[in-house]
Amino acid sequence: MTNIAFVGTGYVADYYMATLQNYPELRLKGAWDHDPQRLRQFCTFYTVTPYAGLDALLGDETIDIVVNLTTPESHFAVNMATLNAGKHVYCEKPMAMSVEEAETLALLAEQKNRLLCGAPANGLSDAFMLARDLMEKGEIGRPNLVYAEMDDGPVFRDDWRRWRNRSGAPWPGLHEFEVGCTLEHAGYALSWLYGLFGPITHVAASSALTFRDKGVGDHPLGPDFSVGCLTFRSGVVARLTSGLAAPRDRSLTILGEQGSLIVRDLWDNRSAINLQRNYRRSLLDILTDGLESRLGRKLPIRFYRGHSIRYPKGKQAMRVPSYPSKIDFARGIQAQAEGIRSGHPPLFSGRVSLHLTEVILALSSGLHDHTVKNQP
Repeated sequence: MTNIAFVGTGYVADYYMATLQNYPELRLKGAWDHDPQRLRQFCTFYTVTPYAGLDALLGDETIDIVVNLTTPESHFAVNMATLNAGKHVYCEKPMAMSVEEAETLALLAEQKNRLLCGAPANGLSDAFMLARDLMEKGEIGRPNLVYAEMDDGPVFRDDWRRWRNRSGAPWPGLHEFEVGCTLEHAGYALSWLYGLFGPITHVAASSALTFRDKGVGDHPLGPDFSVGCLTFRSGVVARLTSGLAAPRDRSLTILGEQGSLIVRDLWDNRSAINLQRNYRRSLLDILTDGLESRLGRKLPIRFYRGHSIRYPKGKQAMRVPSYPSKIDFARGIQAQAEGIRSGHPPLFSGRVSLHLTEVILALSSGLHDHTVKNQP
């Protein structure tokens, strides 16, 4: 049994509660939040023990892993305090808001012999495992080029102030707009990209605030669009787009020498996956292009060639949130717990988390020519 505690009981905490039931060997001992009302609401709804303060939580010697679910600007301070208290850390992305802070955390974790792991856990999903297996079997040949989409749609035009999770926490729209879509969402694609293709050596990025009026007054806003070209040590090149304006698209397209693999939704633990071999342009392709040209727009239906891949029989599908993130959030904590027991750190820990944090910050800042310093 691994004892864990939550620091932060906001919107994302419900996703973890929804998926903790997948892992009965993880025991939530309690939670703390700087907002007493929110803490009380969360703990009452889920029958969780509230801690009197952060010091009380960190002073509980029975806690093995502290799960940091605070806002990004609080990640560094909470992670530092947790490591100094001698506990392992599982942190929502990003690990910190600067490369220097992330480096400090990675070094401290090594000095304390603690595991510092980072979300998101979708890089451990059933869909990821299936896609990786297909590539390792050579189904598409050598991968050369990847298109990763992380567009969540123009949510600022929705009635987001009314959104609440199951335990009553409001969706933090203002904070999402202030931090920017890249810091919030790029990690979902990078967890896949790193897991499939390894370390990133170079980033060429551009970011911008393209829709300034989001109905939040004069608050300073982060970028709502970024695009980055990533070069991997393995030779693969990828384009990653993050945004809060274009229609929702969280797909991944991997182009290989002998075919391509399309993952429909990186936020879905069992996303539909389409495998297609190289083919000549068909009559359908020609007719579709001609129709789109005459209409002056793309058709709302995407045609996926090839065939859909079935998931192996016999493996039970995990419980995941119904919408919008069908991710097994607690799987990352479970992987960390297994790593603590076995002595073999999970993939997204330590130097790898530092590596991905540096890449995320480069994308968000729009660094045009960035050689990645922290490569595992």
